[in-house]
Amino acid sequence: MSGPRAPRSSRAAATAAPVVDHVVARRFSDKLRRWFRANGRDLPWRKTRDPYHILVSELMLQQTQVSRVVPRYGEFLSEFPTLHHVARARPKQVTEAWSGLGYYARARNLHALARQVTDHGRDAGGTLPSDAEALRALPGVGAYTAGAVSSFAYERRAELVDTNVARVLKRMFAPEADLKSTRGQKRVWAIARAILPRTGRATWTHNQALMELGALVCTARVARCEACPVSGECATRAGANGAGPRARPARSTRRERPTS
Repeated sequence: MSGPRAPRSSRAAATAAPVVDHVVARRFSDKLRRWFRANGRDLPWRKTRDPYHILVSELMLQQTQVSRVVPRYGEFLSEFPTLHHVARARPKQVTEAWSGLGYYARARNLHALARQVTDHGRDAGGTLPSDAEALRALPGVGAYTAGAVSSFAYERRAELVDTNVARVLKRMFAPEADLKSTRGQKRVWAIARAILPRTGRATWTHNQALMELGALVCTARVARCEACPVSGECATRAGANGAGPRARPARSTRRERPTS
């Protein structure tokens, strides 16, 4: 999956961009997590904390439907069960195992990443770092993927924004934001940071739930507000009813250009 680009410093973005009232943020996350526990799909990558396995799933899910990824995920891991196996393989073997998923740069980046992390295949114990900033230094790993691996593998308190999450956050907290602009991108990343739960374990569920809500309920074509577990916190819906938005801008004159 992919989405709006994030600033290098999430902490700086959080102070320079809009924030969400902490009471609203907690209520939103509590409702969202309860909904996910009852309604989340049974997907194979949600049953593991192996950082390599999660990385593979996230790379495969970029621009590819979940239904296509599920069988290929298992097949790929059967052939390449660890980063070390990827690093020791020829690039052509990795791209051939990726066949049918398209966007083969993802496979080439995975091979380059595996070579880097395992010292060109010499270190069988090489593994991915847990920190999102360190992950972003690896080939093919952008802001979203770094946050996903940090959160889903290591249960770190890391925000992530893909296309689905950006849409949910815009509708919920910043309906006037332009997601095609740098300012709009910074805003949704700042909101994503502001609404994180206090612990990494709760953040795992929170981030999974945000993605699930965007995929199943608050979709691009149809916003199924009647089925939304957090519709009571939605600024877009509140605005339609004459109420004001839930997000408020923080005063700042600092401008930063986000990078992926």
